[in-house]
Amino acid sequence: MSLVAAAAVLAAHCMAPARAASVQPLEIATRSGVHVFSVEMATTEEEKQTGLMYRKELPDGKGMLFDFAPEQQISMWMKNTYIPLDMIFIRADGRILRIAENTEPFSTKIISSGGLARGVLEVIAGTAQKYGIQPGDRVAHPLFSKR
Repeated sequence: MSLVAAAAVLAAHCMAPARAASVQPLEIATRSGVHVFSVEMATTEEEKQTGLMYRKELPDGKGMLFDFAPEQQISMWMKNTYIPLDMIFIRADGRILRIAENTEPFSTKIISSGGLARGVLEVIAGTAQKYGIQPGDRVAHPLFSKR
C-alpha cells in the first residue's frame, strides 16, 4: 500500500464514529409507562469526550449513557455532533434532574446539568416529548442506586 493510500485509510478511520465498549438496557419510568432504551456506555475519558460526535443518525430507542461518577455539576456541548439530541441529566439516585431538549448540532454553547448529576443520557431529539419523560422520572440502570 502506498503512503498516500495508507494516509487515506487512516484519515477515514479517524473520522468514523467511535463506538462505546458496551451496550446495555436502560428503563425510564414515566406517567405514561416504562420505556426501554438500548444505550452505549461512555465510561472512559475518550468515550465521554467523543460521545455521539460524527454520527449521522441515532435510531429511536437507542442512546448513549455517560458515567460521571461521583455526582457532580456536568457541562456538555454539541461540538462536531451532527444530529439534534435530548440530554437527560440523571442524579445518583436515578431521578431525572433536568432535560435539555432539541440541542443545536455543532454548537459550542455549554449545556449545564443545573445541579449535581451522576450521568447523562443522550437520545435523539424529540424523545423526551414523545415518551412524556420529565424531571423527577426514575431511570433504572445499574449506574444509579435506588434511595
